[in-house]
Amino acid sequence: MRPPEPKRPRFNGVATIKDVAALSRVSIATVSRVLASPDKAGKQARQRVLRAVEQLNYHPNRLARDLRAGLRKVVGVVIPDLQNPFLTEVVQGIESVLQRDGYTLTLGNSEADAAREQRHLSVMRGEGVAGLILIPSNVREADYTPLRGWDLPLVAVDRMPRGLEVDLVCSSSRDGAREAIEHLLGHGYKDIAIITGPAGVSTAEDRLAGYLDALRAAGVAPRHSFIMQSDFRQAGGRTAMWRLLDLARPPRAVFVANNLMALGALQAIHERGLNIPGDMAVVGFDDMPWAASLRPPLTAVAQPAGEIGRVAAQLLLERLHASHAPARQIVLRTQLIVRASCGVHASAGARSVEFRKRHKTKKP
Repeated sequence: MRPPEPKRPRFNGVATIKDVAALSRVSIATVSRVLASPDKAGKQARQRVLRAVEQLNYHPNRLARDLRAGLRKVVGVVIPDLQNPFLTEVVQGIESVLQRDGYTLTLGNSEADAAREQRHLSVMRGEGVAGLILIPSNVREADYTPLRGWDLPLVAVDRMPRGLEVDLVCSSSRDGAREAIEHLLGHGYKDIAIITGPAGVSTAEDRLAGYLDALRAAGVAPRHSFIMQSDFRQAGGRTAMWRLLDLARPPRAVFVANNLMALGALQAIHERGLNIPGDMAVVGFDDMPWAASLRPPLTAVAQPAGEIGRVAAQLLLERLHASHAPARQIVLRTQLIVRASCGVHASAGARSVEFRKRHKTKKP
Protein backbone atom coordinates (compact mmCIF):
# COMPACT_ATOMS: atom_id res chain seq x y z
CA MET A 1 0.00 0.00 0.00
CA ARG A 2 1.45 3.40 -1.08
CA PRO A 3 1.87 6.04 1.62
CA PRO A 4 -0.43 9.05 1.23
CA GLU A 5 0.93 12.05 -0.64
CA PRO A 6 2.13 14.79 1.71
CA LYS A 7 -0.16 17.75 2.05
CA ARG A 8 0.72 20.74 -0.08
CA PRO A 9 2.39 23.33 2.18
CA ARG A 10 0.45 26.47 2.92
CA PHE A 11 2.16 29.67 1.90
CA ASN A 12 1.25 33.24 1.04
CA GLY A 13 2.13 34.60 -2.38
CA VAL A 14 4.89 33.07 -4.54
CA ALA A 15 6.25 29.61 -3.71
CA THR A 16 9.78 29.48 -2.29
CA ILE A 17 12.50 26.87 -2.44
CA LYS A 18 11.57 25.99 1.16
CA ASP A 19 8.03 25.11 0.00
CA VAL A 20 9.46 22.87 -2.74
CA ALA A 21 11.70 21.09 -0.23
CA ALA A 22 8.79 20.48 2.15
CA LEU A 23 6.49 19.09 -0.53
CA SER A 24 9.17 16.85 -2.07
CA ARG A 25 10.44 15.71 1.38
CA VAL A 26 14.08 16.56 0.68
CA SER A 27 16.47 19.20 1.95
CA ILE A 28 16.78 22.68 0.45
CA ALA A 29 20.29 21.74 -0.66
CA THR A 30 18.89 18.79 -2.61
CA VAL A 31 16.33 21.03 -4.33
CA SER A 32 19.11 23.42 -5.33
CA ARG A 33 21.20 20.55 -6.65
CA VAL A 34 18.32 19.13 -8.70
CA LEU A 35 17.52 22.52 -10.22
CA ALA A 36 21.16 23.34 -10.97
CA SER A 37 22.25 19.90 -12.29
CA PRO A 38 19.31 17.49 -12.72
CA ASP A 39 21.53 14.76 -14.22
CA LYS A 40 23.72 14.67 -11.11
CA ALA A 41 20.84 14.15 -8.65
CA GLY A 42 19.35 10.79 -7.64
CA LYS A 43 16.41 9.58 -9.73
CA GLN A 44 13.85 9.46 -6.92
CA ALA A 45 14.84 12.80 -5.44
CA ARG A 46 14.83 14.40 -8.91
CA GLN A 47 11.33 13.09 -9.66
CA ARG A 48 9.93 14.32 -6.33
CA VAL A 49 11.52 17.76 -6.69
CA LEU A 50 10.41 18.26 -10.28
CA ARG A 51 6.88 17.14 -9.39
CA ALA A 52 6.78 19.62 -6.51
CA VAL A 53 8.10 22.40 -8.74
CA GLU A 54 5.27 21.75 -11.19
CA GLN A 55 2.58 21.53 -8.50
CA LEU A 56 3.69 24.74 -6.82
CA ASN A 57 4.45 26.58 -10.10
CA TYR A 58 7.81 27.44 -8.56
CA HIS A 59 10.19 29.83 -10.35
CA PRO A 60 13.76 30.18 -9.01
CA ASN A 61 14.73 33.63 -7.80
CA ARG A 62 17.42 34.41 -10.33
CA LEU A 63 18.43 37.62 -8.56
CA ALA A 64 19.12 35.79 -5.31
CA ARG A 65 20.97 33.05 -7.18
CA ASP A 66 23.13 35.52 -9.07
CA LEU A 67 23.94 37.46 -5.92
CA ARG A 68 25.01 34.25 -4.16
CA ALA A 69 27.26 33.51 -7.14
CA GLY A 70 28.72 37.03 -7.03
CA LEU A 71 27.15 37.96 -10.39
CA ARG A 72 24.07 39.97 -11.27
CA LYS A 73 23.10 39.59 -14.91
CA VAL A 74 21.51 43.02 -15.18
CA VAL A 75 22.69 45.89 -17.38
CA GLY A 76 21.82 49.51 -16.64
CA VAL A 77 20.81 51.75 -19.55
CA VAL A 78 20.42 55.52 -19.17
CA ILE A 79 18.97 57.67 -21.95
CA PRO A 80 18.23 61.42 -22.11
CA ASP A 81 14.68 61.36 -23.52
CA LEU A 82 12.22 58.48 -23.29
CA GLN A 83 9.87 60.21 -25.74
CA ASN A 84 12.38 60.16 -28.58
CA PRO A 85 11.50 57.26 -30.94
CA PHE A 86 15.12 56.95 -32.07
CA LEU A 87 16.24 56.28 -28.50
CA THR A 88 13.47 53.78 -27.78
CA GLU A 89 14.48 51.86 -30.91
CA VAL A 90 18.09 51.87 -29.70
CA VAL A 91 16.92 50.42 -26.36
CA GLN A 92 14.96 47.71 -28.17
CA GLY A 93 18.14 46.75 -30.03
CA ILE A 94 20.09 46.63 -26.77
CA GLU A 95 17.48 44.44 -25.07
CA SER A 96 17.30 41.98 -27.97
CA VAL A 97 20.99 41.11 -27.57
CA LEU A 98 21.07 41.14 -23.76
CA GLN A 99 18.14 38.76 -23.36
CA ARG A 100 19.78 36.23 -25.70
CA ASP A 101 22.72 36.12 -23.31
CA GLY A 102 20.56 35.81 -20.21
CA TYR A 103 20.81 39.45 -19.13
CA THR A 104 17.97 41.77 -18.24
CA LEU A 105 17.85 45.55 -18.64
CA THR A 106 17.04 48.30 -16.17
CA LEU A 107 16.25 51.67 -17.76
CA GLY A 108 16.72 55.22 -16.50
CA ASN A 109 15.43 58.36 -18.22
CA SER A 110 17.57 61.40 -17.37
CA GLU A 111 15.40 63.98 -19.20
CA ALA A 112 18.75 65.60 -20.14
CA ASP A 113 19.12 66.70 -16.51
CA ALA A 114 22.62 66.26 -15.06
CA ALA A 115 21.51 65.60 -11.46
CA ARG A 116 18.86 63.12 -12.51
CA GLU A 117 21.33 61.38 -14.81
CA GLN A 118 23.87 61.05 -11.99
CA ARG A 119 21.22 59.62 -9.63
CA HIS A 120 20.29 56.93 -12.16
CA LEU A 121 23.91 55.96 -12.66
CA SER A 122 24.66 55.91 -8.93
CA VAL A 123 21.58 53.82 -8.10
CA MET A 124 22.41 51.31 -10.82
CA ARG A 125 25.96 51.02 -9.55
CA GLY A 126 24.69 50.54 -6.00
CA GLU A 127 22.34 47.79 -7.17
CA GLY A 128 25.27 45.87 -8.61
CA VAL A 129 24.60 45.99 -12.34
CA ALA A 130 27.07 44.07 -14.47
CA GLY A 131 27.68 47.07 -16.74
CA LEU A 132 26.29 50.33 -18.09
CA ILE A 133 25.17 51.60 -21.49
CA LEU A 134 24.87 55.37 -21.50
CA ILE A 135 23.50 57.89 -23.96
CA PRO A 136 24.90 60.92 -22.14
CA SER A 137 23.10 64.22 -21.95
CA ASN A 138 26.46 66.05 -22.11
CA VAL A 139 24.74 69.15 -20.74
CA ARG A 140 27.04 71.79 -19.29
CA GLU A 141 26.49 70.65 -15.69
CA ALA A 142 27.18 66.96 -16.36
CA ASP A 143 30.38 65.51 -14.87
CA TYR A 144 31.26 61.99 -15.97
CA THR A 145 34.80 61.86 -14.58
CA PRO A 146 33.75 59.94 -11.40
CA LEU A 147 32.82 57.00 -13.64
CA ARG A 148 36.53 56.40 -14.27
CA GLY A 149 36.93 55.03 -10.75
CA TRP A 150 33.86 52.82 -10.78
CA ASP A 151 35.59 49.80 -12.33
CA LEU A 152 32.33 49.09 -14.16
CA PRO A 153 32.14 48.24 -17.90
CA LEU A 154 30.67 51.21 -19.79
CA VAL A 155 29.64 51.65 -23.41
CA ALA A 156 28.48 55.03 -24.75
CA VAL A 157 25.92 55.39 -27.52
CA ASP A 158 25.39 58.29 -29.97
CA ARG A 159 27.93 60.56 -28.24
CA MET A 160 31.01 60.28 -26.04
CA PRO A 161 30.53 61.28 -22.38
CA ARG A 162 32.52 64.45 -21.87
CA GLY A 163 35.93 63.77 -20.36
CA LEU A 164 35.85 60.00 -20.84
CA GLU A 165 37.37 57.62 -23.36
CA VAL A 166 35.17 54.53 -23.53
CA ASP A 167 33.65 52.23 -26.14
CA LEU A 168 31.32 54.24 -28.39
CA VAL A 169 28.72 53.29 -30.99
CA CYS A 170 27.29 56.08 -33.13
CA SER A 171 26.25 56.97 -36.66
CA SER A 172 28.00 59.16 -39.22
CA SER A 173 26.06 62.32 -38.29
CA ARG A 174 28.35 64.71 -40.13
CA ASP A 175 28.22 62.73 -43.37
CA GLY A 176 24.44 62.35 -43.10
CA ALA A 177 23.91 66.07 -42.61
CA ARG A 178 26.23 66.91 -45.49
CA GLU A 179 24.33 64.55 -47.79
CA ALA A 180 21.02 66.15 -46.80
CA ILE A 181 22.27 69.66 -47.63
CA GLU A 182 23.83 68.48 -50.88
CA HIS A 183 20.43 67.07 -51.82
CA LEU A 184 18.77 70.45 -51.21
CA LEU A 185 21.51 72.27 -53.12
CA GLY A 186 21.00 69.85 -55.98
CA HIS A 187 17.35 70.91 -56.13
CA GLY A 188 18.47 74.52 -56.56
CA TYR A 189 17.93 75.75 -53.01
CA LYS A 190 20.46 78.28 -51.75
CA ASP A 191 18.78 79.84 -48.69
CA ILE A 192 19.01 76.79 -46.44
CA ALA A 193 18.64 77.03 -42.66
CA ILE A 194 19.45 74.52 -39.95
CA ILE A 195 17.80 73.83 -36.61
CA THR A 196 20.43 71.99 -34.61
CA GLY A 197 20.78 70.80 -31.03
CA PRO A 198 22.45 72.26 -27.93
CA ALA A 199 26.03 73.53 -27.92
CA GLY A 200 28.47 71.01 -26.50
CA VAL A 201 26.50 67.98 -27.67
CA SER A 202 28.64 66.19 -30.25
CA THR A 203 25.73 65.00 -32.41
CA ALA A 204 24.44 68.56 -32.73
CA GLU A 205 27.91 69.88 -33.53
CA ASP A 206 28.56 67.13 -36.09
CA ARG A 207 25.30 67.83 -37.91
CA LEU A 208 26.05 71.56 -37.95
CA ALA A 209 29.53 70.78 -39.30
CA GLY A 210 28.04 68.65 -42.09
CA TYR A 211 25.67 71.51 -42.99
CA LEU A 212 28.58 73.95 -43.20
CA ASP A 213 30.73 71.46 -45.15
CA ALA A 214 28.12 71.17 -47.89
CA LEU A 215 27.44 74.91 -48.16
CA ARG A 216 31.12 75.82 -48.37
CA ALA A 217 31.86 73.09 -50.91
CA ALA A 218 29.09 74.55 -53.08
CA GLY A 219 30.42 78.10 -52.70
CA VAL A 220 27.39 79.20 -50.65
CA ALA A 221 28.25 81.54 -47.78
CA PRO A 222 26.56 80.40 -44.51
CA ARG A 223 24.23 82.96 -42.97
CA HIS A 224 24.47 83.28 -39.20
CA SER A 225 20.74 84.07 -38.94
CA PHE A 226 19.95 80.73 -40.59
CA ILE A 227 21.66 78.73 -37.82
CA MET A 228 19.26 78.03 -34.94
CA GLN A 229 20.27 76.10 -31.84
CA SER A 230 17.53 74.31 -29.94
CA ASP A 231 17.10 71.49 -27.43
CA PHE A 232 16.26 68.35 -29.46
CA ARG A 233 12.62 68.67 -28.28
CA GLN A 234 9.44 69.27 -30.29
CA ALA A 235 8.63 72.60 -28.62
CA GLY A 236 12.16 73.80 -29.27
CA GLY A 237 11.90 72.93 -32.96
CA ARG A 238 8.63 74.84 -33.24
CA THR A 239 10.09 77.95 -31.59
CA ALA A 240 13.21 77.86 -33.77
CA MET A 241 11.11 77.54 -36.92
CA TRP A 242 8.97 80.53 -35.93
CA ARG A 243 12.14 82.57 -35.51
CA LEU A 244 13.36 81.58 -38.96
CA LEU A 245 10.02 82.53 -40.50
CA ASP A 246 10.12 85.89 -38.73
CA LEU A 247 13.35 86.88 -40.49
CA ALA A 248 13.13 89.70 -43.01
CA ARG A 249 14.44 87.21 -45.55
CA PRO A 250 13.32 83.74 -44.43
CA PRO A 251 15.00 80.60 -45.73
CA ARG A 252 13.52 78.56 -48.55
CA ALA A 253 14.59 75.24 -47.03
CA VAL A 254 15.36 73.94 -43.56
CA PHE A 255 17.36 71.00 -42.28
CA VAL A 256 16.19 69.88 -38.82
CA ALA A 257 18.74 67.89 -36.84
CA ASN A 258 16.47 65.40 -35.05
CA ASN A 259 13.02 63.86 -35.31
CA LEU A 260 11.24 65.64 -32.44
CA MET A 261 12.44 69.07 -33.55
CA ALA A 262 11.30 68.18 -37.08
CA LEU A 263 7.78 67.65 -35.74
CA GLY A 264 7.92 71.06 -34.09
CA ALA A 265 9.23 72.72 -37.24
CA LEU A 266 6.46 71.15 -39.32
CA GLN A 267 3.92 72.36 -36.76
CA ALA A 268 5.19 75.94 -37.07
CA ILE A 269 5.12 75.81 -40.88
CA HIS A 270 1.53 74.59 -40.87
CA GLU A 271 0.54 77.20 -38.28
CA ARG A 272 1.75 79.89 -40.69
CA GLY A 273 -0.36 78.41 -43.47
CA LEU A 274 2.68 77.63 -45.61
CA ASN A 275 3.01 74.88 -48.17
CA ILE A 276 5.66 72.13 -48.12
CA PRO A 277 7.72 72.11 -50.32
CA GLY A 278 6.23 75.01 -52.28
CA ASP A 279 6.99 77.62 -49.64
CA MET A 280 9.44 75.67 -47.49
CA ALA A 281 11.42 72.52 -48.22
CA VAL A 282 12.11 70.35 -45.17
CA VAL A 283 14.63 67.60 -44.44
CA GLY A 284 14.82 65.89 -41.05
CA PHE A 285 17.39 63.79 -39.25
CA ASP A 286 16.17 60.40 -37.94
CA ASP A 287 13.74 58.58 -40.18
CA MET A 288 10.70 57.46 -38.19
CA PRO A 289 7.75 55.25 -39.21
CA TRP A 290 5.43 58.24 -39.31
CA ALA A 291 7.69 60.14 -41.76
CA ALA A 292 6.20 58.36 -44.78
CA SER A 293 2.65 59.03 -43.52
CA LEU A 294 2.99 62.82 -43.43
CA ARG A 295 1.57 64.98 -46.21
CA PRO A 296 3.88 65.42 -47.95
CA PRO A 297 6.08 62.52 -46.76
CA LEU A 298 9.21 63.76 -45.02
CA THR A 299 12.68 63.41 -46.50
CA ALA A 300 14.98 62.33 -43.68
CA VAL A 301 18.44 61.04 -42.83
CA ALA A 302 17.96 57.53 -41.41
CA GLN A 303 20.12 56.17 -38.62
CA PRO A 304 20.28 52.40 -38.02
CA ALA A 305 18.89 52.79 -34.50
CA GLY A 306 18.22 49.13 -33.79
CA GLU A 307 21.64 48.12 -35.09
CA ILE A 308 23.29 50.82 -32.96
CA GLY A 309 21.65 49.29 -29.89
CA ARG A 310 22.59 45.74 -30.84
CA VAL A 311 26.23 46.65 -31.46
CA ALA A 312 26.39 48.57 -28.16
CA ALA A 313 25.05 45.56 -26.23
CA GLN A 314 27.51 43.24 -27.93
CA LEU A 315 30.40 45.58 -27.11
CA LEU A 316 29.35 45.60 -23.47
CA LEU A 317 29.16 41.81 -23.32
CA GLU A 318 32.66 41.63 -24.82
CA ARG A 319 33.88 44.29 -22.39
CA LEU A 320 32.69 42.13 -19.48
CA HIS A 321 35.28 39.54 -20.56
CA ALA A 322 38.04 41.97 -21.61
CA SER A 323 37.85 44.87 -19.19
CA HIS A 324 41.31 46.25 -20.02
CA ALA A 325 41.10 46.11 -23.82
CA PRO A 326 41.56 49.45 -25.66
CA ALA A 327 38.41 51.52 -26.15
CA ARG A 328 36.73 51.08 -29.51
CA GLN A 329 34.62 53.44 -31.62
CA ILE A 330 32.18 52.00 -34.14
CA VAL A 331 30.53 54.40 -36.60
CA LEU A 332 27.55 53.12 -38.59
CA ARG A 333 26.48 54.72 -41.85
CA THR A 334 23.39 56.85 -42.30
CA GLN A 335 21.12 56.85 -45.36
CA LEU A 336 19.17 59.70 -46.94
CA ILE A 337 15.55 58.64 -47.53
CA VAL A 338 14.21 60.95 -50.24
CA ARG A 339 10.51 61.79 -50.19
CA ALA A 340 8.36 64.71 -51.31
CA SER A 341 9.07 67.32 -48.60
CA CYS A 342 12.00 68.77 -50.54
CA GLY A 343 10.83 68.18 -54.10
CA VAL A 344 12.04 70.30 -57.00
CA HIS A 345 10.49 73.75 -56.95
CA ALA A 346 9.97 75.78 -60.10
CA SER A 347 11.78 78.78 -58.64
CA ALA A 348 13.72 77.59 -55.60
CA GLY A 349 15.44 80.92 -55.13
CA ALA A 350 12.31 83.06 -55.32
CA ARG A 351 9.56 83.70 -52.80
CA SER A 352 6.04 84.58 -53.87
CA VAL A 353 4.28 87.77 -52.76
CA GLU A 354 1.76 85.54 -50.99
CA PHE A 355 4.59 83.90 -49.02
CA ARG A 356 5.99 87.32 -48.05
CA LYS A 357 2.59 88.19 -46.56
CA ARG A 358 1.95 84.88 -44.82
CA HIS A 359 5.27 84.53 -43.00
CA LYS A 360 4.47 87.71 -41.08
CA THR A 361 1.33 86.19 -39.56
CA LYS A 362 0.81 87.00 -35.89
CA LYS A 363 2.19 84.39 -33.48
CA PRO A 364 -0.28 82.23 -31.54
